[in-house]
Amino acid sequence: MDSLPIVGAGLAGSEAALQLADAGIPVRLFEMRPGTPTAAHRTGDAAEIVCSNSLGSFLPDRAGGVLQNELRALGCKLLPIAEAHAVPAGQALAVNRDTFAAAVTAELEAHPKIDLIRQEVKCIPADDFVILASGPLTSDALASDIAKISGEENLSFFDAIAPVVTDASLDKSIIFAASRWRPEEDDYLNIPIDKEQYLALIDGLIFGEKHDLKGFEAADPRAKQFFERCLPVEVLAARGKESLRFGPLRPVGLDDPRTRRRPYAVVQMRRENKQGTMWNLVGFQTNLAYGEQEKLLRALPGMQNAEFVRLGSMHRNTFVCAPKLLHSTLEWRTRQGLFLAGQLTGMEGYLGNIGSGLLAARGVLARIEGREPQKLPVETLLGALTFHISSATASSFQPMKAEFGILPPLDWKKRTKEERRQANADRSKKALADFLAAL
Repeated sequence: MDSLPIVGAGLAGSEAALQLADAGIPVRLFEMRPGTPTAAHRTGDAAEIVCSNSLGSFLPDRAGGVLQNELRALGCKLLPIAEAHAVPAGQALAVNRDTFAAAVTAELEAHPKIDLIRQEVKCIPADDFVILASGPLTSDALASDIAKISGEENLSFFDAIAPVVTDASLDKSIIFAASRWRPEEDDYLNIPIDKEQYLALIDGLIFGEKHDLKGFEAADPRAKQFFERCLPVEVLAARGKESLRFGPLRPVGLDDPRTRRRPYAVVQMRRENKQGTMWNLVGFQTNLAYGEQEKLLRALPGMQNAEFVRLGSMHRNTFVCAPKLLHSTLEWRTRQGLFLAGQLTGMEGYLGNIGSGLLAARGVLARIEGREPQKLPVETLLGALTFHISSATASSFQPMKAEFGILPPLDWKKRTKEERRQANADRSKKALADFLAAL
């Protein structure tokens, strides 16, 4: 057969390309960067991560850990690369985003069945089999073509990116290393702030100068819609003066070693790379003007000389109304052979995006071989996620990531949270094992 087009070399498209290529299917993998840049990406590498560098918890009874185990069982290609480029992050799998993306790019370029084409795709390829994985920053031309076949306007909202600072610029006599509940670990840095400093921070976030919306953003009537799981810190602050102190700035489990007391609030920073030379401000994704960000963050204790590798910003996220348009196999309802993957489907989270690319590739391979694509069991997190996006209420559809809450209810309810987590993990493992054994 002719080579199969995959549009977009993000996490989903890269996973799909490697899956199909390893199955012997020649692939044309299109990526418009670096020739056509986006508002958020910095490089032309495949699988570039632009928001948090964490792929979530790897604990086997947490949603992230369960999903990682499901991906391993399904033969995921990107997860081993992520693990090879992991940086310390407590009980989470976080990666050095630069070396991870470079490694994925090198593997794609070296594969004899993959042709990585640096070119913008402006309309959906007419091939019998296609995977669209163009991501949240789908170009205007391609988004317009998707809108034509969907009969619906693409929805859009804004994801926000947190600032990154250099380790050498931080005052470690004030900022202390500790993971929540595990003070002996140093995967996180913590800025202790008192009540007066906290209230000044809140005022600065609420009343500070914001970036103006420009171009397509200003013209988009949905420009003020934000994804609940990636709220700009200033939006969360505006919900009430205590909202941050009971959210990302909660001090629980983080005693200041200087005072041996719990601070009024804590700003946490997570390692941005393995060497710990850069730190990401947890929960501080923002649309504040750059000068405002620097002024506000340098006013925090220990941050007076902070050097910013990257300041926060916001970018558009485009996704389709999956309940109207997609089967739970991620195949387009009215065009057999067309599969979507990644955030374009409304699936959120890095692991979910990788999983969507894996499932789209499996679906395409089934169609090529004359078989029906198979749905994953809804007792698995990946199966529950694809079921959710394809069956949610269309009128109020919003992106979703893999959480235990999307799984079918357990047979019993009156158990502890830990018992429910373990039961969900055990059920997922068994359901997927049974599914794979029946193939």
